[in-house]
Amino acid sequence: MKAYIVGVGMTRFEKPESRDWQYWDMAREAGTAALADAGVPYALVQQAAVGYCFQPSTAGQRAVYELGLTGIPVYNVNNNCATGSTALTMARQFVVGGLVDCVLALGFEKMKRGSLGGGGGGDGDLRTSPVARHYGIMAARHGFDMTPPTAQIFGDAAREHMELHGTTPRQLAEVAAKNHRHSAANPYAQFREVYEVDEILAAKPVHQPLTRLQCSPTSDGAAAVLVVSERFVVEHGLHHKAVEIAGQAMATDTDDSFASGSCIDVVGQPMSRAAARQAYEASGLGIEDMEVIELHDCFSVNELLTYEALGMCPYGESGRLVESGATTYGGRWVVNPSGGLISKGHPLGATGLAQAAELTWQLRGEAGSRQVPGARNGLAHNIGLGGAAVVTVLRRG
Repeated sequence: MKAYIVGVGMTRFEKPESRDWQYWDMAREAGTAALADAGVPYALVQQAAVGYCFQPSTAGQRAVYELGLTGIPVYNVNNNCATGSTALTMARQFVVGGLVDCVLALGFEKMKRGSLGGGGGGDGDLRTSPVARHYGIMAARHGFDMTPPTAQIFGDAAREHMELHGTTPRQLAEVAAKNHRHSAANPYAQFREVYEVDEILAAKPVHQPLTRLQCSPTSDGAAAVLVVSERFVVEHGLHHKAVEIAGQAMATDTDDSFASGSCIDVVGQPMSRAAARQAYEASGLGIEDMEVIELHDCFSVNELLTYEALGMCPYGESGRLVESGATTYGGRWVVNPSGGLISKGHPLGATGLAQAAELTWQLRGEAGSRQVPGARNGLAHNIGLGGAAVVTVLRRG
């Protein structure tokens, strides 16, 4: 069985508390847009997988009730920053398993201003956090500073990469400059300002070597994806909309995440590598077949780590890869044409689905001034500490 994306929608990602709306308002906007994109009424949706981290239990039902009251099963999903892609994974599995023909994957977040606590959607107490083991690895090697914990663990991963491979602060800033530049063309992005490398390096430090302009913000917003079977595509004449989910895999932490005592491993490079390998095998495509990539740049260093995990360059070469221009327009790949998490924004439950929306528009040739010329294959990468890594390969049918 095959699964296809036939409808996508999202709200603009916005600074928390900048707009008077509730999570169900966001969900209604994104869900309605996805259904309208497909030309499919909500009455044909048979199940819904709904992702969020900061809302109460059964918020998924409250959200989809804005679209209709049809009595369908609604599954509430929370997988830290990989929540949106986890909802998409569930939707695809329902379809490829032959259980149903039409599933809505929906994700949203209404967040508070300021940095996340160490537990993502938890209370920020690192002693009881689900990621206490991860932070324990960090503390054993680097100590613990009075900086935001998520920035600290990724910042320490950056320090390790610099020590091991000679990566420079300027190369890290090149990632952020690229993504801020890309977001200027994205009407859904939280930030649309363009910053030069020197401005990024001079921005307020968060945890060395990371500055504020290299860190994803907290955001409000929602995104939705309609996933259907091949039979549904044929019966409803949706060939012109259909983008195949050609391969998809989720991986979680293994011994490799903790054995080395390295923050590079504990923030997810091994599980990203494993998920990519499985997604390539399932799709029959490799990184060399991709033209456009949306990946999880929660901090600039994670984009570099992910280049290596996806096989875009040898280990240790990612700083030089971004510096070469290979990951922007005119290069080998266009990475994060949306602006990525750094500039588009990062409402946890919506992020993975917003990546799928951007890639769907790209592969249909509907991305406007962001369009990657000739894009036929795309890859989405979404991780959450704790941990989960989801890699999705999309192919224009």
